[in-house]
Amino acid sequence: MAITNHRIVPIAEAHFAGFYECIDEVARERMYLAMLEAPPREQSLEFVRTMLRTNAPAFVALVDDVLVGWCDVSQKPRATLAHSGTLGMGVRAAHRGRGIGKALMQATLAAARERGYTRVELTVRADNARAKRLYESCGFAVEGLCRNYMLIDGKYYDSYLMANLFD
Repeated sequence: MAITNHRIVPIAEAHFAGFYECIDEVARERMYLAMLEAPPREQSLEFVRTMLRTNAPAFVALVDDVLVGWCDVSQKPRATLAHSGTLGMGVRAAHRGRGIGKALMQATLAAARERGYTRVELTVRADNARAKRLYESCGFAVEGLCRNYMLIDGKYYDSYLMANLFD
């Protein structure tokens, strides 16, 4: 069921507090991100500032002016990989299944394409079928299986490497 009261906007430094809370909430679910909690505040703020300074594709979802999700593409650091980036995203649990994740991804991927990216990749846990379907609906395809990719609470989890190639 899609909702209509969300807005997708480019990230701004003014969104930092909500962004930090959102990433920490999603990370603490221990299912969706390759971290168990948000990085330290200063490191997270520097990440946002870097995204802004480099004009990176980065968007947030707002519902009634509350930040409920984000999506970004970080450019690969080497010249041979500069055409590609890594997608990161998350949506607060209470707002999933309403079309927000897809809207965030569509805006972010369009911006990545406009900025000259030809490849965007991500990893998704193999047991997260819902997210995998979302990524596939936005043009991502599985390129490989990364075995024992994450270790959480003593248990290993496989992840898929997925990529979206812009023609």
